[in-house]
Amino acid sequence: MRASQTYEVRKLTRVLGKLGFALERIHGSHLIFKHPDGRITVVPRHGNQEIGRGLLRSISGDLRLSPEELARMIDEA
Repeated sequence: MRASQTYEVRKLTRVLGKLGFALERIHGSHLIFKHPDGRITVVPRHGNQEIGRGLLRSISGDLRLSPEELARMIDEA
């Protein structure tokens, strides 16, 4: 993962769907996704802002993937 790379929310949500996560609810500007095995992750949706590498690292931990693996999946989406 490059230091300055950011990712679009819609691409990340597409990857979450492919991984089996479903949108459970929306709380303000945050999308809460849940997997059938109980894993949960929260994705902020603040206008046109993209997701930075720190938040991507946190989300990848929720998904039990490496940050590099998640970044690669988003790039391919």
